[in-house]
Amino acid sequence: MPKVTIDNKVYEFEGRPKLLQFCMEHGIEIPYFCYHSAMSVPANCRQCLVKVGNPQVDRATREPVLDDDGNPVIQYFPKLQTSCSMDMTDGLVVHTHRTDELVARAQRDNLEFLLANHPLDCPICDQAGNCPLQNQAYKYGPEGSRFEFDKVHKPKKIELGPRVMLDGERCINCTRCVRFTSEISKSNQLTIIERGVKNYPLTPPGVVFDEPYSMNVIDICPVGALTSKDFRFRARAWEMSKTPSIVTGTSRGSNCYYWVKDNEVMRITARTNVEVNGYWLADVDRLNYRKFNDARPLGPDMVSEGARVSTDWDGAYERAATLLRGVSGDEVLFIGSAHASVEDNYLLMKLADHVGASAPVYIPHVEAGSGDDWLVTDDKAENAQGCERLGMHPVDETVVRARLDSGAIKLVYVMDEDPVASGLFTADQLKSVDVVLHYYNTTNETFPVANVSLPAATIVETIGTFVNDQGHAQRVRPVKAIQSMNRSLMMETGLSRQDRHATPFDKWSKAENKVNCQPGWVTIPEIASRLNLDLNYKSPKAIMAEIESSNPAFSGATYDAMGLTGARLAEVGTTV
Repeated sequence: MPKVTIDNKVYEFEGRPKLLQFCMEHGIEIPYFCYHSAMSVPANCRQCLVKVGNPQVDRATREPVLDDDGNPVIQYFPKLQTSCSMDMTDGLVVHTHRTDELVARAQRDNLEFLLANHPLDCPICDQAGNCPLQNQAYKYGPEGSRFEFDKVHKPKKIELGPRVMLDGERCINCTRCVRFTSEISKSNQLTIIERGVKNYPLTPPGVVFDEPYSMNVIDICPVGALTSKDFRFRARAWEMSKTPSIVTGTSRGSNCYYWVKDNEVMRITARTNVEVNGYWLADVDRLNYRKFNDARPLGPDMVSEGARVSTDWDGAYERAATLLRGVSGDEVLFIGSAHASVEDNYLLMKLADHVGASAPVYIPHVEAGSGDDWLVTDDKAENAQGCERLGMHPVDETVVRARLDSGAIKLVYVMDEDPVASGLFTADQLKSVDVVLHYYNTTNETFPVANVSLPAATIVETIGTFVNDQGHAQRVRPVKAIQSMNRSLMMETGLSRQDRHATPFDKWSKAENKVNCQPGWVTIPEIASRLNLDLNYKSPKAIMAEIESSNPAFSGATYDAMGLTGARLAEVGTTV
């Protein structure tokens, strides 16, 4: 197998990988700005320079030339090379800044050139604290600046489109944004204008940067040149927690990071998962975060003597159980949810079976023609396939409406759905039956006619499993705290969060931002226990372990196997 020597350590490799990519995969840090694994290699930032050479070979004997100590003589290239564009060959010898002062000096000088006209506005830059240029200037750059002249000024606060703002002075011409629009999204909406120290990215004349993936250029920009108009100046990187999870509103389950400050979701950015969404995230998925903050319930309530009144959780559980006790199983319609986790739907199925009702159905959320054959899908629900694998089926609207109109249905139990907004029923139709509702936001159109309303934890406040449209099972973790944090939630919440340990006297502790809600794997067992059904599990992990062991459609979907990137499940009806 071919071998390469990097900083006096030998590595084996296959094929012809690029040197920088190989180093990244093996934990060997080399600074760079313009390189991106998914795009072409322009080698224009010059920050990834290394010293490379090959063993010298005697032309006559074709044998390696040895020095006096019997070691191969290395014939180095006359100039330093960019590791991003260097194809690895057998016997290649590489020296990075760790073992060669010339390389360290070149990287230091290169940073000095990049910083010569870069504005010193880190204190007000959105990228500060999460900036590759800032980090590398500290690690590899000069200790001070020798530049004593006026910097070259470029346009600032340029609205490239409805979602992206440009500060031309900060740009270091890595061209990542331009290459993204030409090679990845294919919109070709960005190009480089002007020349020399005055150039920067801009849209061609008459073009607006409004493609549906425009905000990806913010993620890949190695400086603060491209910023989000929505997030601009709202929070600093060190003020927020950053939690890995998946987005909502799409069946693709694209991987993301949720950024939280004061227990509010501030923004959503892309998280790399090559099997699911690659390196990218659609703009619609990024801007879908407000529903986690706005119009959230204040707590459980119920209708008593014709009026809606607030109640505590025990009162809500008891009222829901009383309604279920008051009807026979065939008079109850259970509606599960493609927005809820596999674990919650599984417990709902057990509850339905216990009271003698038919298996829960779920409401599809397919908008034909709205997808783009990439990351935006026609199906706007996160877990339709998870419901299908559990044995749930889409609701037959004609059948359930006929049953409701005939009086065959006396109770509708709805988990994390809105049948009125979905068009399944009208609010007037539901006034003739009792409704138990688990819901996320007070904008839920079924909420006004619900007899018992149980605020439900959203995907950023719970633990659970979701299966995307490609059969990829993925875990979600609590991103923000709720008022009643049980042991499972606290153990899964990141320890670096400031407001996890906040007291009422700390400035980042805002009680109003902690929603009085509960996950389905808490509320359903509480209701079930009042109906003599024991659904108490140690944690959602235990629920998923039971599902995985009993249902072949979830084989391999344990929490440990899913980890941060998920697990690919076998197609339904096949074996692994």
